[in-house]
Amino acid sequence: MNRYNRDNFYELCDAVALLDEHLRSIIKTYGYPPFWSRPNTFETLVHIILEQQVSLASALATLNKLKERIGEVTPSRVLLLTDEELKQCYFSRQKTGYVKYLAEALISGQLDLDLLPGLTEAEIRTKLTALKGIGNWTVDVYLMFVVHYPNIFPAGDLAAIQALKELKQLPKATGKDFLITLSAKWQPYRTIATMLLWHYYLSKRNRLWP
Repeated sequence: MNRYNRDNFYELCDAVALLDEHLRSIIKTYGYPPFWSRPNTFETLVHIILEQQVSLASALATLNKLKERIGEVTPSRVLLLTDEELKQCYFSRQKTGYVKYLAEALISGQLDLDLLPGLTEAEIRTKLTALKGIGNWTVDVYLMFVVHYPNIFPAGDLAAIQALKELKQLPKATGKDFLITLSAKWQPYRTIATMLLWHYYLSKRNRLWP
């Protein structure tokens, strides 16, 4: 499986920008996006679960509250907390269940994070979506930030979709299927294109990735 990395990231940004004038305009106006990357850890998957359907800042605040409570975020330490204690760390009832289920899957050996990066995209998606609370968006973010798989378009990501519609001046009601078809133009570097879209979205709004 091909991967992108810190050494070839700018080169791949230039390559995908050659395929789309709107992506070229992002680099021209805002420069290259940061090299966003996360380690292959339980804490990273917890963080991505916390980011589901909330702001990045809110998710980070919840993660930091958890770290204040238990220090290193490990499956065994999370499972020592009661639901009420997780609620005090700003966890919703649903996400409490999802994170505990993930912790149990890792402790039981149902999931082995060390093995995931050596698998194909489809295999990783099958293993992760088998877990309660992990859907395609969560897997997309894991594949992009952790495994550095270069050809992911997270069609469920609101910021990327909003940025794409703004850039190409598409109607707000433009459907997901059309946008997925549009993203095919960026293959095999749809992940890199998405990084540019996020960079545009945040830069235009004067926001930093927390």
